[in-house]
Amino acid sequence: MSNKTSSSGIRGIRRKKSSLGEVKVAVIGAPGVGKSALTVRFLTRRYIGEYEHHTETRYKHEMMVDGEPVIFEILDSCPKSVNDFVSPETIQWADGFLLVYSITDRHSFNYIKTVKEQLFDVKNGDNVLSVSSLPLSSCGASANGGPGNHYVNNNGSSSPRGDSNTPAPPPMVLVANKGDMVHLRQISTEEGEILAKDLDCTFAEVAASEQVTQVAEVCRDVLSARRKTKQSLLDRVLGNKAAAGLRVYARGKSDSALPKESN
Repeated sequence: MSNKTSSSGIRGIRRKKSSLGEVKVAVIGAPGVGKSALTVRFLTRRYIGEYEHHTETRYKHEMMVDGEPVIFEILDSCPKSVNDFVSPETIQWADGFLLVYSITDRHSFNYIKTVKEQLFDVKNGDNVLSVSSLPLSSCGASANGGPGNHYVNNNGSSSPRGDSNTPAPPPMVLVANKGDMVHLRQISTEEGEILAKDLDCTFAEVAASEQVTQVAEVCRDVLSARRKTKQSLLDRVLGNKAAAGLRVYARGKSDSALPKESN
């Protein structure tokens, strides 16, 4: 009897370990916006300056979020130019996206505008928003004000168009990097907020060279957006099933109320 209890306990531990939350994040942006600096800052809390790499790089990092261990698998994309966009395979692989531009580079801002159309097209054409084992506990975004750390919170809606039949936008966070270089600013905070509203996502203006906590926060925001998307999909699926059940019930009630034909 004790052996059975012990075995079931071990199985429970294994199930708990296998259900560890995981999120795959693709860091996307034009060359030179600081994608690698943001990624390394999140992973190691250290800052790297100029860094060149010629291929996509993947990292894994485990951290506690809301008291639960979560594994972040991060893909640092590597476009060769502003005309080099993300592959459909990368978009399909990712659970969420950090869309990064530099406040000192107008071309990098326009790059994100173009990429977002690709993200919507690929994600909405692929059934990637299935309900899986990722925990659905809340993970609220921090909203610490001040220069170089400006947040606009996601309104939580499942569709940017307000149509319940429109697929939910992919989980995203828009990140304006190099917030410390205000003397070279080309994109205003307001422009970033407007684009984030169009994307229906959270917006953060940060400086990877100076800020540690804020950089970690934007990665948590991707997890939060992912959880909201999964919860929204779950609600819609359950809602559709409930509505279908009501229709069947109503039809059955109305059928039983029909007068029986006499012989």
